[in-house]
Parts: sequence; C-alpha cells; structure tokens
Amino acid sequence: MENIKRPDDMARITTAELAAAFIEEQVREIQKQVGNKKVLLALSGGVDSSVVAALLIKAIGKQLVCVHVNHGLLRKGEPEQVVEVFRDQMDANLVYVDAIDRFLNKLEGVAEPEQKRKIIGAEFIRVFEEEARKLEGIEFLAQGTIYPDILESDGVKAHHNVGGLPEDLQFQLVEPLKLLFKDEVRVVGKALGLPDGMVYRQPFPGPGLGVRCLGAITRDRLEAVRESDAILREEFAAAGLEGKVWQYFTVIPDFKSVGVKDGKRSFAWPVILRAVNTRDAMTATVEDVPFALLQKITQRITAEVPGVNRVCFDLTPKPTGTIEWE
Repeated sequence: MENIKRPDDMARITTAELAAAFIEEQVREIQKQVGNKKVLLALSGGVDSSVVAALLIKAIGKQLVCVHVNHGLLRKGEPEQVVEVFRDQMDANLVYVDAIDRFLNKLEGVAEPEQKRKIIGAEFIRVFEEEARKLEGIEFLAQGTIYPDILESDGVKAHHNVGGLPEDLQFQLVEPLKLLFKDEVRVVGKALGLPDGMVYRQPFPGPGLGVRCLGAITRDRLEAVRESDAILREEFAAAGLEGKVWQYFTVIPDFKSVGVKDGKRSFAWPVILRAVNTRDAMTATVEDVPFALLQKITQRITAEVPGVNRVCFDLTPKPTGTIEWE
C-alpha cells in the first residue's frame, strides 16, 4: 500500500455541517467505487467499524454484508447493542456468529499473554474466512482504517486489518475513513445517527476481556470481569465521570485471597480497578476517584459479582505501569 497523505487543505471535521458534507462526498465515492457489487465488513461494534458500517449502509444499503463475531470477550451488552443498532434499527444485512465456545475452548489453559493474543487474532481470521466463503458475489472488503493507523504503520494498514485471509479472498478495499482522526470519526458517527454509547465507546484492546482476565482464562472469572466492569462503568456514569476519564476498567488476576462473605470464610478473587487519563497513550496519569465512589463500587462488586471478595485500586501511572495489565 502506498503512503497516504492527508491533504494540507482538508478541513477538520468538528461540526455537524462539516460531517454532513463529508458523508455526502463519501456516499458518492463509495457508490462510484462499488457500483452494484457487494461489500463485506467485519463489524466489531467499536467506533471505527460501526461508523464505516453506518456510512456504507447509507451509501449502498443491503449490498453491505456485516459479519459480527461474538468471541465471548466483549463487554457486557456489546453484542446485543450491535444487533439492536444495525439489524433492528438500520435494517442492515447482518450475519451474527456465536463463536464463544470455539474461542474459549481454544484459549483453555493458555496463560501467556502474547500467546492468548495470537490465538484470538488467528481464530478470528478463521471464523471470518469461513463466513466469507459462505457468501457469493463479494468483491470488496470494507475496513475501519483511520489516519493514525496509516501513520503508525508507515502506509500499511494493520490496526483493524482482516489480513491473513487466503490469496483467493483478497478483496478490493473500501476505506472511507482513512483520512480522519478518531475525534473526527466520532463527529461523523453522531451525524449518521449512531448512539452515544457506540460513538464515544472507550478504547478497547483487540483481544477484549481476554487480556483483563489475567493468566489462563476461565469462564467463571471471565464473567466476573464482565460483570465488575459493567458495575464500574455504571457507577462512573452516575457520578458524572463518563467522558471525563479517558479509560476505566476492571482486571481479575489468576489468584485468590482469604476473606469473609455472608459470615463465612471465603477464598475468592480480587478485582482490580483501573482509571487513567492520557493524551497519546504513551504516558498516563491515574484519575483521582473520590473515595466515597470507590467505596460504593467496592460494595456493589463484592455483593453482586460471584467469586469476588476483595477490590483494589491501581495507583500506578504509565510509566512504570502500562495502561492494560497484559
């Protein structure tokens, strides 16, 4: 892929009017490029792929085939939101793939973080390939490439890349967001009518909760991560911190501690809370979360999440820590 340079005179997309003009232009470009052919998109439910999906639905409707692979490592409610927004509200041609057992069986007993990432990435490619082969007449592959992806990969798109597909499935690419920065993508998403919960979704690692369920993933500990994360997000939103803190999530390590629950001795997992602010993800500071809010979150998690008896708050900035734990 050749290096792509953002035009010096390209206006920053900061308003609904600029977003509407961008959408109108891209609709024309997509229709010109695709014609009456079909386009395939791996729709994760993240900001970039969701905005691409909404834009292509506006441009070519049912010619777009969205494939949403639920690998069991998404946050609570995210697969359901993808189906609700795109199939039920936008009438998208959506293929939903329940691959939870397939992924978790592959990951069973695997504790090394990089190996977990490789398994998740490789298995996603295999599932996506299988779904692609079931479809006829697909000539294009849409991707949520944005401008930082191109800058960071020196002209070779890698961040959302469904690369690794066999040679006979090398589609022509459709990348309508490739000259936009993330904040501009969000403005376009709002103009396309996507819900705020999708447009302003926090950064989320490709392997999802797989790198927040530390060590070898077990189904019960994975559910504890998902449920505790949902409580943290709900309480931050109620406290007015949603959109003010760059990223916040929970982590559960692969060890237990002694505690007391319901008047009896317990041996259960700790939950670690992480809340950080950053400009570029190269460095990060820890959010000064009010102690009363931490107490409320702790009470809810220990009362509502099975298998948990302790909550800790990570005070480590980056450096010396990283934002994620794996």
